[in-house]
Amino acid sequence: MEIINNYVDNVPAYALYIGIFAICFALSQSKKVKSVKVDNKKMEEIAGHIRDGAMMFLKREYSLLIWFVLIVGASLAFIYNGLNEGDWKIVIPFVFGAFCSAIAGYLGMRVATDANYRTAYSAQKGLNKALSVAFSGGSVMGMNVVGIALFGIAVLYGWLKGVYSGDIQQAVNILIGFSLGASSIALFARVGGGIYTKAADVGADLVGKVEMDIPEDDPRNPATIADNVGDNVGDVAGMGADLFESYVGAIIGAMILAFGIQNYTLGHVMLPLAFASIGIICSVIGTFMVKTEEGGNPQHALDKGSMTAGILFIASSYFLTHKWIPTNDGQNIFWTVVSGLAVGIAVGKLTEYYTSDETKPSQGIAKDSLTGSATNIISGLSVGMVSTAYPVIAICAGIITANSLMGLYGIAIAAVGMLATLGIQLAVDAYGPIADNAGGIAEMAGLPKEVRERTDKLDAVGNTTAAVGKGFAIGSAALTSLALFAGFMAAAKLNVLDVANPQTLAGMLLGGMLPFLFSSMAMTAVGKAAYDMVEEVRRQFKEIPGLLKGEAQADYASCVDISTQGALRQMVAPGLLAILSPILVGKLGGAEMLGGLLAGSLTSGVMMAIFMANSGGAWDNAKKYIEKGAHGGKGSEAHKAAVVGDTVGDPFKDTAGPSLNILLKLMAVVSLVIAPFIG
Repeated sequence: MEIINNYVDNVPAYALYIGIFAICFALSQSKKVKSVKVDNKKMEEIAGHIRDGAMMFLKREYSLLIWFVLIVGASLAFIYNGLNEGDWKIVIPFVFGAFCSAIAGYLGMRVATDANYRTAYSAQKGLNKALSVAFSGGSVMGMNVVGIALFGIAVLYGWLKGVYSGDIQQAVNILIGFSLGASSIALFARVGGGIYTKAADVGADLVGKVEMDIPEDDPRNPATIADNVGDNVGDVAGMGADLFESYVGAIIGAMILAFGIQNYTLGHVMLPLAFASIGIICSVIGTFMVKTEEGGNPQHALDKGSMTAGILFIASSYFLTHKWIPTNDGQNIFWTVVSGLAVGIAVGKLTEYYTSDETKPSQGIAKDSLTGSATNIISGLSVGMVSTAYPVIAICAGIITANSLMGLYGIAIAAVGMLATLGIQLAVDAYGPIADNAGGIAEMAGLPKEVRERTDKLDAVGNTTAAVGKGFAIGSAALTSLALFAGFMAAAKLNVLDVANPQTLAGMLLGGMLPFLFSSMAMTAVGKAAYDMVEEVRRQFKEIPGLLKGEAQADYASCVDISTQGALRQMVAPGLLAILSPILVGKLGGAEMLGGLLAGSLTSGVMMAIFMANSGGAWDNAKKYIEKGAHGGKGSEAHKAAVVGDTVGDPFKDTAGPSLNILLKLMAVVSLVIAPFIG
């Protein structure tokens, strides 16, 4: 038992080393990607445009966010200074969390923009070569996110434990600042990236496909480079920031709630860090399983890697919980981990069913496109609505199971279990936009037909992994938000929420309304930015002689700049709504109203997120199903209707829907931070 206790005491040190190991593995994957030498100047030129546009967006976005971090940090220092001596130090974890989230996004997107054209180039040599490059590029994002997050938590915990003279509970409570910093960056990265990518996508589709009847990724389309840039800023940097926040929030939330267990031990507090450390090792092992053959199915290769990591993690968790927690808690904690993993798998599989072009929901939307855009849109909305039922039932089952086993701590541990193998799950998700970019570059560079066929095969799998990734992000957001909500209840000394209390009921109604208002603001922002993009694309086709005939080059830079300016300008209002709402409600209505606000927003927000993500994904794949030859194929009336539906679904699945995840988590973590100041 003494040996086990020594291991528990040293968990933060082990977590630090494993975090560094994950970062080093990401570096090795980055070198693997860059080792692919490309001797095609046209491809390098196109990739250069995409990389420059992506990095310009990040540079300008981070330049604005620096001021936000400084202002919020100064406000936290001023407010906390009068609470307890030393509590103002929450500012340091806050700033460090924002920095870690930003650097993880930067590193992941930088390599993604290096991997896209190398994937296209490698596709000339075979499917497995291309898969290897695309997945290696995605794994840089995945391993950097988990490595930097675990490194940051371990460093801060060690420092805070020293500051508070070994008072572990106080150190963990102040650690929530790290989650707040990560959440703040995540919201702006997700909203800004989502506005950028969909403004470009809508402009490219409506003018290029519908009005000019030219193929997707055609170099004649002025918005095509901005569209490819958007895949990176939205689906790589944005998704990375989203899951970085969930990962951090779940770990810290579980550590905080450990103190609510009647007979808690240091093992209970350290288990989240231990699970995360084991998950990284399992994820790294899983990456070596991702291989396929010419003519094989890349989806099977990706599934094999994820399944390997998951099985190894379950086996390791069983050993860990039974050795560290000698009471019945050990067995109960193990089953909470299993319940979290089960919820993640269930939500992912259900998302795949409702969005895949090989299943009835998307095929039904494609069939309804035969009678026009209106029936396509009605069908897509219907699929999105019905798709909320089973995922919510799965999430509820997971919550009830985890709570019955280990109380609120169990819910947080279930979230940790779901996210423990995030390294490989995010790698699979980030692989998608790399494959998508590779297909666009192959098209624009005029590579042979068989190359585009291989990249299309990778991209088709990427569409599925992206949809599943969004479902996974929603499920993890629900559990993480609930864990943080429980932390707020404890900090605000609220034992129960009385729904008959007018203050609580008013807060619930306000909270239920917020996801609708937030979604409206996000979609309006896409509409405004897309309007400018459509006008610019039309102008170029009209004013640049020979552009439509391929005799002149489009002005890609103007479209990139329009998307960048629109995204940065429009992301401010939704971001402020998420941050200020809990502060104002808590100040004016007290802890009961703020608790109601969190309960209401969690309830409607999860529904809205699933509905928007799945309806958008189903519209997208209904269009792709028609493009494969169904119902008249490309250029048919059904295809034109499906393009309109897909355009409507774009801000659903890539802007408003994913951003709701962060809205829920950010409101919960802001509430937890301000809990000591409200009555």
